[in-house]
Amino acid sequence: MALETVRVVVRCRPSNSREKDLNCKVVVSMDAARGQCFIQKPGVLGEPPKQFTFDGVYYIESTTEQLYNEIAYPLVEGVTEGYNGTIFAYGQTGSGKSFTMQGISHPTSQRGVIPRAFEHIFESIQCTENTKFLVRASYLEIYNEEIRDLLGKDTKQKLEVK
Repeated sequence: MALETVRVVVRCRPSNSREKDLNCKVVVSMDAARGQCFIQKPGVLGEPPKQFTFDGVYYIESTTEQLYNEIAYPLVEGVTEGYNGTIFAYGQTGSGKSFTMQGISHPTSQRGVIPRAFEHIFESIQCTENTKFLVRASYLEIYNEEIRDLLGKDTKQKLEVK
């Protein structure tokens, strides 16, 4: 896979317990081979679903490991070769951004993109001899038009856009 300037990938999270308790209907389907996402209007029979095409789609059963290996790994590999890389998670509250990016530490299969990327970078550094590395990482949150540095000493401090 060639690295491109921007790739847009969609991940659909499974229904949470609240949604299951309310008997919410899943209105999203995906065709991973074509990178297509289909959204059906609930309760509307005969109307074709809205169709969207992306560089990649990951449905409910997809794992973070699969997403990392196919999408983030090549980007992080480029970073280990000296290129800049950014992974940008975007979506409404509750859509699964934090789970995808951070994950949970136990079980390790549920680790997110960030811990996987750090492990990848530092393993690459450890395996390289006679080379000095400078690693810089940013983890920012933009919420309600306010920016916060999630790696900073004061994560409540708002940053200015310049």
